[in-house]
Amino acid sequence: MVKIIPDSVGKLWNEWDVRIMVVISLCLQILLILFGSRRKYIAKPWLRIVTWTAYLSADWVAAVALGMISSFQQGENDPESSTHSNSSQILMVFWVPFLLLHLGGPDTITAYSLEDNALWLRHLLGLLVEVGTALYIFLQSWTTSQYQLSLLAIPIFVSGIIKYGERTWVLRSASSERFRELLLPPPNQSDYAEFATEVYSKTIRGEPAGFSMIPEAPFVPGVRPTIAEAKPIHEAYQLFRILKCLYADLILDYGDALWCHYMIGDHPFDYVFKLLEIELGFMYDVLYTKANIVYSLTGIIFRSISLVCCISTFFIFGLVIDKHRYSTIDVAITYLLSVGAIALELYAIAALVLTDWTQYWLSKYKHWLSQPKYRLIKRLHTLAPPIYRAISYFRLKLSYEKGWSGTMTQFNLIDFCLKEKPVKFVGIQKFIGTYDIWEKYCYSTLEDVPIKMKQFIFEQLKVARSESHVSQVLSWRGDQVLKKTNCVEKLNWSLVEVPFDQSILLWHIATDLCYYTDLEKYQEIPTPDSKQNFSKLVSNYLMHILVTRPFMLPKGIGKIRFRDTCAEAAKFFEKRRSIISDTNGKGRARQVLLEVNTDVDPESVIGDRSKTVLFTGCRLAKQLQSLETEEGWGNEEKWEMIAKVWIEMLCYAASQCGWNEHAQHLRNGGELLTHVCLLMANFGLSEQFQIRVGAPRISIETRG
Repeated sequence: MVKIIPDSVGKLWNEWDVRIMVVISLCLQILLILFGSRRKYIAKPWLRIVTWTAYLSADWVAAVALGMISSFQQGENDPESSTHSNSSQILMVFWVPFLLLHLGGPDTITAYSLEDNALWLRHLLGLLVEVGTALYIFLQSWTTSQYQLSLLAIPIFVSGIIKYGERTWVLRSASSERFRELLLPPPNQSDYAEFATEVYSKTIRGEPAGFSMIPEAPFVPGVRPTIAEAKPIHEAYQLFRILKCLYADLILDYGDALWCHYMIGDHPFDYVFKLLEIELGFMYDVLYTKANIVYSLTGIIFRSISLVCCISTFFIFGLVIDKHRYSTIDVAITYLLSVGAIALELYAIAALVLTDWTQYWLSKYKHWLSQPKYRLIKRLHTLAPPIYRAISYFRLKLSYEKGWSGTMTQFNLIDFCLKEKPVKFVGIQKFIGTYDIWEKYCYSTLEDVPIKMKQFIFEQLKVARSESHVSQVLSWRGDQVLKKTNCVEKLNWSLVEVPFDQSILLWHIATDLCYYTDLEKYQEIPTPDSKQNFSKLVSNYLMHILVTRPFMLPKGIGKIRFRDTCAEAAKFFEKRRSIISDTNGKGRARQVLLEVNTDVDPESVIGDRSKTVLFTGCRLAKQLQSLETEEGWGNEEKWEMIAKVWIEMLCYAASQCGWNEHAQHLRNGGELLTHVCLLMANFGLSEQFQIRVGAPRISIETRG
């Protein structure tokens, strides 16, 4: 019988399997703690791939290593059945609590996606099974001759159980059902029965009963920060409490509306966007990390216990345990596990200190520390401001100031259809189902969100909020801009009379054609802060959302329209490959498209056979260009209108996206769409902002 794996290879693996798996488990923990928090502000695909691989592998590797150690424990009485010496087995059992520590995971990532939070019961079962297995291995191997090593494992066991328990508790807290439950106010019972009885009694006794209104207490802003530099973080945390209600699909009341108005007030746009960034950073921490427990007194106690356990184990093993009876490689791995555990704990503490949560705590409790009853620590309140400034300095140097990537992904339909970046290994990728994903990635780029664009969005929303009712603003899809510019008759068909996903495709094609036409016409590259550049950026961004994030948009058949349009465009360009294959291929491709006669409505010819909108988009582009050639508009005036239409469409898309979808993409560096949606909510532009004046309480008074 021919053996696929030689005996020598199998023997080598049997001898080194546990050692390899334990080291891999430690390496995966290092990857997770380093990259787990960085995905909040880095939108690069490679980071997602590394984090995803490490997250899925970490638990599996640790569990397999536990199983391996358990299996050779079963055969330890039969020397011939084990490839490990007795001394190696004893030391490997000492590694078991370290594996339990790894199963608890780092503080920087508990869930890769929101679905992991919903599976907290699975992790609870895993906690019981893995802890039970570890205890079984530990008790099975307890020996009087090696009692020192057995006792030394207990502190790491404690630390591992704490870590694993924390992870399960945090996953449960972040699950949508529990998250909403924690935000619900206590039941508010009415006293109607007593009230009616008292009124009836007074009426029977002939005492005229009247009513008086007890007005509600006036709105009073929350506690102000005691450190001036902490104002943005303090205000963002107050707004974060409202964001949690938005995510839980709760209705915001009058007090919330007043608070948002008070927070936003007359602040400049850059300050407001900074608040949004901090808010969403808090939200990311609550949903994807151990923030719910780490930034609490219980969490601080657990961190201290865990660190003390790891450090004490390291020193006792180095000073007390006789290591000569064990192999050098096993001792080295033991030291590696101990040092790794300490390093991960210290890194976690450093990361904990360099967060918005710590700065918020310092700003909030400085006045608390200064109270006379805390005389033993009264001097600490004087240290709060310099500590705060030191943390801010290191956060800035280490890029911890960033709350999101600050980028918007760009995807251009026409560039995609030109197929200038052929994908390699097409057959293999189609077989495993990654071809479409990889092809779209090849044609996607990241662009920084211009500061002036943020200002443009902010000002447009501020004007809209002051001029119209909330329900009206939320229904605008670009048509309001057409009304203000008297373009309804000419262009309304492309916005109001078609589904929203079709509007995105039409205006994307038209904007792209107009952009390259003007580029050729004026021979001048638009400045980064020009409306022409804004239009192109938002157009490509919403196209990216349509193609790769369809669930963030209203329901529709956008993917079908996209595929049909791409098929028609690819066929069109392939037939004219010789014409457009020159040094200015992209520009020439746009010119060839515009040369097609679209006097006859393309949809009337195509009918329902195909959902393509390629030539309908060309028709729209010609109508936009005619604003200059026929209506006498200036080029800047035209692009001002196009940019405002895109911003209105961006706001509509943001308001129609559910908060669960917004939260899903916080782990991918964040989305501009999410920031716009939160900005709208802070302006009161949300269906959840059902502002009502709270009904005053009524008391009975006797009138004589």
